[in-house]
Amino acid sequence: MNATTLRQLPGLAAAAFVIAALPVSARADDASPWDADARAGMRLIAASPTRAIDEAIRAGVELKLAPGWKTYWRYPGDSGVPPRFDFAGSQNVKSVAVEWPAPHRFSDDGETTIGYKGTVVFPLRIVPQDAAKPVQLHVALDYAVCDKLCVPVQGRAALALGGGASSHDGALAAAEAAVPKRAKLGDAAPLAVRAVRREAGDGHPRIVVDVAAPDAPIDLFAEGPTAEWALPVPDPAEGAPPGLHRFVFALDGVPPGASAAGAVLTLTLTSGGKAIEVAAPLD
Repeated sequence: MNATTLRQLPGLAAAAFVIAALPVSARADDASPWDADARAGMRLIAASPTRAIDEAIRAGVELKLAPGWKTYWRYPGDSGVPPRFDFAGSQNVKSVAVEWPAPHRFSDDGETTIGYKGTVVFPLRIVPQDAAKPVQLHVALDYAVCDKLCVPVQGRAALALGGGASSHDGALAAAEAAVPKRAKLGDAAPLAVRAVRREAGDGHPRIVVDVAAPDAPIDLFAEGPTAEWALPVPDPAEGAPPGLHRFVFALDGVPPGASAAGAVLTLTLTSGGKAIEVAAPLD
Protein backbone atom coordinates (compact mmCIF):
# COMPACT_ATOMS: atom_id res chain seq x y z
CA MET A 1 0.00 0.00 0.00
CA ASN A 2 1.33 3.43 -0.95
CA ALA A 3 -0.66 6.46 0.16
CA THR A 4 1.27 8.85 -2.09
CA THR A 5 1.27 6.96 -5.38
CA LEU A 6 -0.63 8.55 -8.27
CA ARG A 7 -1.73 5.94 -10.76
CA GLN A 8 -0.30 6.70 -14.18
CA LEU A 9 -2.66 5.43 -16.87
CA PRO A 10 -2.72 6.17 -20.59
CA GLY A 11 -5.47 7.85 -22.53
CA LEU A 12 -5.64 11.45 -21.36
CA ALA A 13 -7.63 12.22 -24.48
CA ALA A 14 -10.48 10.13 -23.09
CA ALA A 15 -11.18 12.85 -20.51
CA ALA A 16 -13.53 14.76 -22.79
CA PHE A 17 -16.06 15.74 -20.15
CA VAL A 18 -17.28 19.34 -20.08
CA ILE A 19 -18.32 21.09 -16.87
CA ALA A 20 -21.11 23.21 -18.26
CA ALA A 21 -21.85 24.72 -14.85
CA LEU A 22 -18.43 26.36 -14.49
CA PRO A 23 -18.79 30.10 -15.00
CA VAL A 24 -15.94 31.87 -16.76
CA SER A 25 -16.17 34.96 -14.61
CA ALA A 26 -17.33 35.94 -11.15
CA ARG A 27 -17.98 39.03 -9.10
CA ALA A 28 -14.61 40.48 -8.21
CA ASP A 29 -15.58 41.19 -4.62
CA ASP A 30 -16.70 37.70 -3.57
CA ALA A 31 -15.04 35.15 -5.93
CA SER A 32 -12.08 34.77 -8.23
CA PRO A 33 -12.47 33.53 -11.80
CA TRP A 34 -12.49 29.75 -12.24
CA ASP A 35 -9.21 28.02 -13.13
CA ALA A 36 -10.77 25.04 -14.92
CA ASP A 37 -10.47 22.39 -17.59
CA ALA A 38 -12.84 19.64 -18.77
CA ARG A 39 -12.27 17.57 -15.61
CA ALA A 40 -12.19 20.04 -12.74
CA GLY A 41 -12.09 23.68 -11.74
CA MET A 42 -11.13 25.69 -8.67
CA ARG A 43 -11.61 29.23 -7.40
CA LEU A 44 -11.47 31.31 -4.25
CA ILE A 45 -14.68 32.51 -2.62
CA ALA A 46 -15.07 35.08 0.15
CA ALA A 47 -17.53 35.48 3.00
CA SER A 48 -19.22 38.74 3.89
CA PRO A 49 -16.92 40.75 6.18
CA THR A 50 -17.54 40.70 9.92
CA ARG A 51 -17.71 43.74 12.15
CA ALA A 52 -15.12 42.49 14.65
CA ILE A 53 -11.72 43.68 13.46
CA ASP A 54 -9.87 40.99 15.45
CA GLU A 55 -11.75 38.04 13.90
CA ALA A 56 -10.15 35.80 11.29
CA ILE A 57 -11.32 36.46 7.73
CA ARG A 58 -13.48 33.66 6.33
CA ALA A 59 -13.00 32.43 2.78
CA GLY A 60 -12.83 29.13 0.92
CA VAL A 61 -11.30 27.19 -1.94
CA GLU A 62 -14.13 25.79 -4.05
CA LEU A 63 -13.45 22.71 -6.16
CA LYS A 64 -15.91 21.48 -8.78
CA LEU A 65 -15.47 18.10 -10.48
CA ALA A 66 -17.03 16.77 -13.66
CA PRO A 67 -19.39 13.77 -13.29
CA GLY A 68 -17.47 10.57 -12.56
CA TRP A 69 -14.31 12.33 -11.35
CA LYS A 70 -13.09 12.44 -7.76
CA THR A 71 -10.35 14.11 -5.75
CA TYR A 72 -8.78 13.23 -2.42
CA TRP A 73 -8.99 14.02 1.29
CA ARG A 74 -5.92 14.97 3.35
CA TYR A 75 -5.35 11.20 3.74
CA PRO A 76 -6.22 9.56 0.41
CA GLY A 77 -6.41 5.92 1.48
CA ASP A 78 -4.91 3.09 -0.56
CA SER A 79 -3.68 5.36 -3.37
CA GLY A 80 -3.81 8.94 -4.56
CA VAL A 81 -2.37 12.25 -3.43
CA PRO A 82 -3.96 14.82 -1.11
CA PRO A 83 -4.49 18.43 -2.19
CA ARG A 84 -1.61 20.77 -1.37
CA PHE A 85 -2.37 24.44 -0.65
CA ASP A 86 0.30 27.12 -1.06
CA PHE A 87 -0.54 30.69 -0.08
CA ALA A 88 2.85 32.19 -0.89
CA GLY A 89 2.48 35.51 -2.66
CA SER A 90 -0.47 36.62 -0.53
CA GLN A 91 -0.29 40.17 0.77
CA ASN A 92 -0.95 41.22 4.38
CA VAL A 93 -1.47 37.59 5.43
CA LYS A 94 0.00 36.26 8.68
CA SER A 95 -1.49 32.76 8.51
CA VAL A 96 -4.07 30.66 6.67
CA ALA A 97 -5.76 27.62 8.24
CA VAL A 98 -7.35 25.10 5.84
CA GLU A 99 -10.31 23.09 7.13
CA TRP A 100 -11.36 19.73 5.66
CA PRO A 101 -15.04 18.77 5.27
CA ALA A 102 -15.86 15.17 6.14
CA PRO A 103 -14.90 12.92 3.20
CA HIS A 104 -16.42 9.83 1.58
CA ARG A 105 -15.17 6.31 0.92
CA PHE A 106 -14.77 5.04 -2.66
CA SER A 107 -14.03 1.45 -3.70
CA ASP A 108 -12.54 0.92 -7.16
CA ASP A 109 -10.62 -2.04 -8.61
CA GLY A 110 -9.93 -3.53 -5.19
CA GLU A 111 -8.68 -0.26 -3.70
CA THR A 112 -10.35 1.96 -1.13
CA THR A 113 -9.76 5.68 -1.43
CA ILE A 114 -11.04 8.66 0.53
CA GLY A 115 -12.16 11.96 -0.93
CA TYR A 116 -14.83 13.96 -2.67
CA LYS A 117 -16.99 14.06 -5.80
CA GLY A 118 -19.12 16.85 -7.23
CA THR A 119 -18.43 20.13 -5.44
CA VAL A 120 -16.43 20.63 -2.25
CA VAL A 121 -15.48 23.84 -0.45
CA PHE A 122 -12.43 23.88 1.83
CA PRO A 123 -13.06 26.62 4.42
CA LEU A 124 -10.18 29.02 5.13
CA ARG A 125 -9.44 31.12 8.20
CA ILE A 126 -7.11 33.99 7.34
CA VAL A 127 -5.31 36.06 9.96
CA PRO A 128 -3.98 39.33 8.47
CA GLN A 129 -0.70 40.92 9.45
CA ASP A 130 -2.55 44.23 9.91
CA ALA A 131 -6.30 43.96 10.41
CA ALA A 132 -6.76 47.57 9.34
CA LYS A 133 -5.30 46.95 5.87
CA PRO A 134 -6.73 45.01 2.91
CA VAL A 135 -5.82 41.37 2.30
CA GLN A 136 -4.90 39.96 -1.11
CA LEU A 137 -5.08 36.17 -1.00
CA HIS A 138 -3.20 34.03 -3.52
CA VAL A 139 -3.44 30.23 -3.61
CA ALA A 140 -1.65 27.61 -5.66
CA LEU A 141 -3.49 24.30 -5.39
CA ASP A 142 -1.86 21.06 -6.50
CA TYR A 143 -4.34 18.19 -6.56
CA ALA A 144 -5.25 15.03 -8.44
CA VAL A 145 -8.49 14.05 -10.14
CA CYS A 146 -9.34 10.45 -10.99
CA ASP A 147 -11.91 8.60 -13.06
CA LYS A 148 -10.62 5.69 -15.14
CA LEU A 149 -7.29 7.52 -15.15
CA CYS A 150 -5.65 9.88 -12.69
CA VAL A 151 -4.44 13.32 -13.69
CA PRO A 152 -2.38 15.82 -11.66
CA VAL A 153 -3.85 19.32 -11.74
CA GLN A 154 -2.47 22.72 -10.80
CA GLY A 155 -4.90 25.52 -10.00
CA ARG A 156 -4.15 29.17 -9.27
CA ALA A 157 -6.43 31.89 -7.93
CA ALA A 158 -6.22 35.33 -6.34
CA LEU A 159 -8.87 37.38 -4.56
CA ALA A 160 -8.99 40.66 -2.64
CA LEU A 161 -10.76 40.04 0.68
CA GLY A 162 -12.73 42.41 2.86
CA GLY A 163 -15.09 43.76 0.22
CA GLY A 164 -18.86 43.99 0.36
CA ALA A 165 -21.57 41.44 1.03
CA SER A 166 -20.93 38.00 -0.49
CA SER A 167 -23.24 35.66 -2.34
CA HIS A 168 -21.24 32.68 -1.01
CA ASP A 169 -22.10 32.92 2.71
CA GLY A 170 -24.45 29.94 2.49
CA ALA A 171 -21.93 27.71 0.71
CA LEU A 172 -19.20 28.61 3.20
CA ALA A 173 -21.49 28.04 6.20
CA ALA A 174 -22.47 24.62 4.85
CA ALA A 175 -18.81 23.69 4.28
CA GLU A 176 -17.86 24.81 7.79
CA ALA A 177 -20.71 22.76 9.24
CA ALA A 178 -19.38 19.69 7.37
CA VAL A 179 -15.95 19.95 9.04
CA PRO A 180 -15.70 17.23 11.77
CA LYS A 181 -16.08 18.58 15.30
CA ARG A 182 -13.47 17.73 17.93
CA ALA A 183 -14.68 15.15 20.45
CA LYS A 184 -13.20 13.03 23.26
CA LEU A 185 -12.57 9.31 23.19
CA GLY A 186 -15.21 7.54 25.29
CA ASP A 187 -17.73 10.38 25.04
CA ALA A 188 -21.33 9.43 25.88
CA ALA A 189 -22.78 11.60 23.08
CA PRO A 190 -25.04 10.00 20.43
CA LEU A 191 -22.18 10.34 17.91
CA ALA A 192 -19.02 9.11 19.61
CA VAL A 193 -15.98 6.86 19.47
CA ARG A 194 -16.65 4.80 22.58
CA ALA A 195 -13.62 2.48 22.72
CA VAL A 196 -10.37 1.67 20.90
CA ARG A 197 -8.24 -1.38 21.60
CA ARG A 198 -5.35 -3.27 20.05
CA GLU A 199 -5.58 -7.04 19.49
CA ALA A 200 -3.28 -9.72 18.12
CA GLY A 201 -3.78 -10.34 14.42
CA ASP A 202 -2.36 -12.29 11.48
CA GLY A 203 0.97 -10.66 10.69
CA HIS A 204 0.06 -7.31 12.25
CA PRO A 205 -1.90 -6.32 15.35
CA ARG A 206 -5.38 -5.08 14.58
CA ILE A 207 -7.20 -2.06 15.95
CA VAL A 208 -10.81 -2.51 17.04
CA VAL A 209 -12.97 0.62 17.28
CA ASP A 210 -16.50 0.66 18.74
CA VAL A 211 -18.60 3.69 17.87
CA ALA A 212 -22.06 5.11 18.54
CA ALA A 213 -23.78 6.66 15.54
CA PRO A 214 -27.45 7.61 15.27
CA ASP A 215 -27.82 7.91 11.49
CA ALA A 216 -26.83 5.97 8.39
CA PRO A 217 -24.58 5.88 6.48
CA ILE A 218 -21.78 5.40 9.03
CA ASP A 219 -18.08 5.44 8.23
CA LEU A 220 -14.74 5.65 9.99
CA PHE A 221 -11.32 6.85 8.79
CA ALA A 222 -7.98 6.49 10.59
CA GLU A 223 -4.82 8.60 10.32
CA GLY A 224 -1.43 8.17 11.93
CA PRO A 225 0.52 10.79 13.88
CA THR A 226 2.31 11.99 10.73
CA ALA A 227 1.63 12.03 6.99
CA GLU A 228 4.16 9.20 6.52
CA TRP A 229 1.81 6.70 8.17
CA ALA A 230 -0.28 4.73 5.65
CA LEU A 231 -2.96 3.00 7.70
CA PRO A 232 -5.57 0.79 6.00
CA VAL A 233 -9.07 2.19 5.75
CA PRO A 234 -11.15 0.67 8.60
CA ASP A 235 -13.76 -1.92 7.63
CA PRO A 236 -17.11 -2.58 9.34
CA ALA A 237 -17.07 -5.72 11.48
CA GLU A 238 -19.37 -7.90 13.55
CA GLY A 239 -19.28 -8.26 17.33
CA ALA A 240 -20.02 -4.75 18.58
CA PRO A 241 -21.79 -4.36 21.92
CA PRO A 242 -25.56 -3.74 21.71
CA GLY A 243 -26.37 -0.34 20.26
CA LEU A 244 -22.85 0.22 18.87
CA HIS A 245 -21.05 -0.35 15.58
CA ARG A 246 -17.58 -1.86 15.12
CA PHE A 247 -14.74 -1.12 12.71
CA VAL A 248 -11.40 -2.91 12.46
CA PHE A 249 -8.12 -2.35 10.62
CA ALA A 250 -4.63 -3.82 10.69
CA LEU A 251 -1.90 -1.77 12.37
CA ASP A 252 -0.01 -1.71 9.08
CA GLY A 253 1.69 1.11 7.20
CA VAL A 254 3.83 2.32 10.13
CA PRO A 255 6.83 4.21 8.67
CA PRO A 256 10.26 2.52 8.89
CA GLY A 257 11.90 3.36 12.19
CA ALA A 258 8.65 4.55 13.79
CA SER A 259 6.97 2.81 16.69
CA ALA A 260 3.27 2.34 17.31
CA ALA A 261 3.93 2.39 21.07
CA GLY A 262 2.50 5.60 22.46
CA ALA A 263 1.26 6.76 19.06
CA VAL A 264 -1.92 8.83 18.87
CA LEU A 265 -4.23 8.11 15.93
CA THR A 266 -6.81 10.54 14.55
CA LEU A 267 -10.19 8.88 13.99
CA THR A 268 -12.85 10.62 11.91
CA LEU A 269 -16.37 9.25 12.36
CA THR A 270 -19.18 10.25 10.00
CA SER A 271 -22.88 9.58 10.48
CA GLY A 272 -25.47 10.97 8.11
CA GLY A 273 -24.53 14.62 7.70
CA LYS A 274 -22.53 14.87 10.95
CA ALA A 275 -18.89 14.09 11.73
CA ILE A 276 -16.47 14.12 14.67
CA GLU A 277 -12.70 13.86 15.02
CA VAL A 278 -11.15 12.01 17.98
CA ALA A 279 -7.56 11.64 19.17
CA ALA A 280 -7.06 7.97 20.13
CA PRO A 281 -3.86 6.86 21.93
CA LEU A 282 -2.93 3.30 21.05
CA ASP A 283 -1.77 2.50 24.60
